[in-house]
Amino acid sequence: MKASRKESELRKGPRQYSIGEAAELSGASAKMIRHYESVGLLRKIARTAGNYRLYSENDVHTLNFVRRSRELGFSMKEIEVLLSLWGNRNRSSAQVRRLAMNHVADLKAKITELQGMVRILEQLAHNCHGDDRPDCPILDDLASPPRVRSGRDH
Repeated sequence: MKASRKESELRKGPRQYSIGEAAELSGASAKMIRHYESVGLLRKIARTAGNYRLYSENDVHTLNFVRRSRELGFSMKEIEVLLSLWGNRNRSSAQVRRLAMNHVADLKAKITELQGMVRILEQLAHNCHGDDRPDCPILDDLASPPRVRSGRDH
C-alpha cells in the first residue's frame, strides 16, 4: 500500500522552505530575510549541501513577527528586544507594554514633527507664484542658512 503524502512528509521530518517560499509565506522579501539573518534577528539558518538556505516553520513564524514589527515602525534594536521577550515565557507583559508605549510616544513626536513640515511647505507653496518667473520662495527658503531655534520652536 502506498504511503499518504502526510505520512511521507512526517518520515522526512518537519517541513522546510526555500528562501522564496519563506518570503511568500511571511510577506518579507528574500533580500530582507537575508538582512534579518545577517543582523541576528533569525537564528542560524540551516543550509543544504548546495548551500541553499532552508527555513523551518518557526523561522517563517519569526519572519512574520519581524515583518509585522517593521510595519508598526519598530526599529531593528526594538525588534531584537521584542523577539527576546517573545521567546521568554518568564517575561512580564509590563515590559512589552512599556516598550510599545515608548514607541507610541516616539511615533506621536514624529507625527508632530511631520505636521510642522507640512505647515511650512504649505506656506512656502502658498507664497510661490508657480508661474514662469524664476523667483521662488521655496528655493529661497531651502537655500537659506539654518535658523536659530529656541527649545519650543521644534
